[in-house]
Amino acid sequence: MSRTLPKTLLSAVGFVAGIALILLSASPDYFVTALRLVVAVAGVALMIVSGSALGKRLFGDDFDFSFWFSVTWLVLLGLAVALAAWLPLGEHIDVANSLDQPINASPDPFSANPLGTNLFGLDLLARSVYGARSSLVIAVTAVVIGTVIGGAIGMVAGYFQKSVDRVVGIFTNSLLAVPPLILLIALATVLEPKIRNIAFALSLLTIPGMVRLARATTMLYAPREFVVAARALGATRARILFRELLPNVLLPILSLAIVMISILIVAEASLSFLGLGIEPPEPTWGNMIAEGEGSVFEDYPHIVLVPGAFLFLTVFAFNLVGEKARRRWDPRSVKL
Repeated sequence: MSRTLPKTLLSAVGFVAGIALILLSASPDYFVTALRLVVAVAGVALMIVSGSALGKRLFGDDFDFSFWFSVTWLVLLGLAVALAAWLPLGEHIDVANSLDQPINASPDPFSANPLGTNLFGLDLLARSVYGARSSLVIAVTAVVIGTVIGGAIGMVAGYFQKSVDRVVGIFTNSLLAVPPLILLIALATVLEPKIRNIAFALSLLTIPGMVRLARATTMLYAPREFVVAARALGATRARILFRELLPNVLLPILSLAIVMISILIVAEASLSFLGLGIEPPEPTWGNMIAEGEGSVFEDYPHIVLVPGAFLFLTVFAFNLVGEKARRRWDPRSVKL
């Protein structure tokens, strides 16, 4: 015990020191520009190594630092989005309220604008948080629509098979035959750039994958004893689908849905970057990154790097959590 305690404290100190280096690297007052990236990379490496060692000492060798970091990031981001109106954030949308703010200010964790400002003096932290709200609402809504529709169609195709399965297969392959970006651009030019319209357009990308997974999982469980017994006892097809098969199909579908959220966040950001998504001054990560076009990125790289970091961390977190859930819940996963 006496030997373990110093190592635990050392890991904790290293973890805190890594976070401190990351914060210091964001401030232009402490390091010249050439050293800021080096200090940031060193801070991230120290935080990961120390955090992993600390977690394993406290919670055992099965502790996965990347997974719990992803969960923590998603929880903090969700809380920030939900409580954004009550947080002490700067102005994110109204230029008239940011006239007294510095323009294109560099990130400084110890200033009123910890992640800097853009060309109009709007706070990038506030815009990133409110941009997360738009991106998450669109992505989650699209995944819910695609999961419900695609899951229902896939279960019906997997249970009844034969002609129903062939019709569903034609429908699914037709959607897959259209390049996703072309489909989104076509829908974006027809529909108004509103959250519900973009969510509807993005939901079309999730339906084929959900149909295939629900169909395959239903076909896997349909011959099982509990389904055969329910059918022998006179259960209706609707009861078998909802009471016997749905609980077994639901978990694999949910694991894929988590991964699909990350894919749709990137798709929404791509549309906004191209000017086909939510229009400025309403912030989304895509149109925030688009503000760095031309020479702006060369002179003020933080305008692109700040929303880009939010986008990267969120997509990374959803992918990691979704993959972890898939390995645990998907009956087709191979466990080594």
